[in-house]
Amino acid sequence: MDALDLPEDIARRLMELGFVPGAHVTAAQAAPGGDPRVYRVDGSEVALRRETARHLFLQSSPQ
Repeated sequence: MDALDLPEDIARRLMELGFVPGAHVTAAQAAPGGDPRVYRVDGSEVALRRETARHLFLQSSPQ
């Protein structure tokens, strides 16, 4: 993950959950309809609404 572009309180909470620059984040399963979606970060699974997730700046890593 590269950066968060969210209000400070939401960004702080996501950082507490492991969404920090340099963290390895992968998209996992999605609920029916695609929202929310589960993301794996540092061994944990976190569900995020599409509106929140679109403010995460991720970089693809080579497989």
